[in-house]
Amino acid sequence: MALDFEEARHRMIAEQLEARGFRDPAVLAAMRQVPRHLFVEPALAERAYEDTPLPIGERQTISQPYMVALMSEALELAPGARVLEVGTGSGYQAAVLAEMGARVVSLERIPRLAEHAAQVLQVLGYGEQVRVEVGDGTLGWPPGAPYDAIVVTAGAPRIPRPLVEQLAEQGRLVLPMGEDDLQTLVRLRREPAGLVEEYLGECRFVKLLGSFGWEEP
Repeated sequence: MALDFEEARHRMIAEQLEARGFRDPAVLAAMRQVPRHLFVEPALAERAYEDTPLPIGERQTISQPYMVALMSEALELAPGARVLEVGTGSGYQAAVLAEMGARVVSLERIPRLAEHAAQVLQVLGYGEQVRVEVGDGTLGWPPGAPYDAIVVTAGAPRIPRPLVEQLAEQGRLVLPMGEDDLQTLVRLRREPAGLVEEYLGECRFVKLLGSFGWEEP
């Protein structure tokens, strides 16, 4: 019997997010609305609402729903916020941010993923709010700066300095940082006196490749 995707999405919210303490109404509403199963390969659609990351090709993944919610909440977005996403991947995180009212520039280094994500976002009606560009995400996107928030969806060995430079005053930069097999999710807030760091727990992401990330293999 075919999976009821809407029911699966509501179950995801209840069992994976609310049961773990998520209460941000904007995050919960966005993830209740965005059809995650349309951001994965058709063969994996029935697994889209499981509590796990899934492969999307090119050795990349769509993040676990819990991690998408955690990073979205950590950005502390207000409607109309300007957001830079480093690592478009499937486009799902960008769709959630757009559903929360953000205007997003999303950078992806792999052209095939960028093209597919842009197509899905357009079909779902997020094309006006999300701009997908191909390039080295560690360099950011200066034409759209300064950003109220920046989210990096791959593990970085260090803080990419261009991203800090493109962050608005009081802006938040959320990224996984650490070794290539285990990172800590970090939130950096740009204060007048400098960056304030907060640690949000352990996580595992694919490597952030680029000039200010890991070197290409």
